[in-house]
Amino acid sequence: MEMEEKSTFMEPLFERAEAYGKSSFELLKLNALQKSASIISVLAVRIILVLFVGLVILNLNIGVALWLGNVLNNIYFGFFCVAAFYLVIVGILCVFLNKFIQKKVNRSIINQILTK
Repeated sequence: MEMEEKSTFMEPLFERAEAYGKSSFELLKLNALQKSASIISVLAVRIILVLFVGLVILNLNIGVALWLGNVLNNIYFGFFCVAAFYLVIVGILCVFLNKFIQKKVNRSIINQILTK
């Protein structure tokens, strides 16, 4: 008789533990899905923004190269000057800002993952 009471007492406890485990797993899945959607949406917006800014910069560079080409009396000299300018910028970024940019990107990703 005592064994039956223990088994009937323990059954609801096991059922509740099982329900809690299932609920916790579902909550974990939903949180992961929400984080993934948040990260993807932020990346999508940034990619679109970078594309539009890139198009503006491209058009501006072509305009500056054509203008410099007119000033220097050879169109291709203008394009060479613009390319040399960007080569200097890339060199400076590689030498001085490489670690800074890496840290900033890492922090941004970690903040997106850890914030609610």
